[in-house]
Amino acid sequence: MKDTVVVEVERYTKHPKYRKYIRSSKRHQAHDPGNAHKVGEKVQIEETRPMSRHKHFKVI
Repeated sequence: MKDTVVVEVERYTKHPKYRKYIRSSKRHQAHDPGNAHKVGEKVQIEETRPMSRHKHFKVI
């Protein structure tokens, strides 16, 4: 996976009945030209045209 990073996005949603916040996460593959980012860094991604079968985001 050249020039690709995997970004995990967490979000919190409130359960409609019990009003407890539930954490859910999703992993997106994003285009990172030159592999400029390291493991553990916080990055911003934006949706873009499909670059491959799974890559639909790019790192800003």
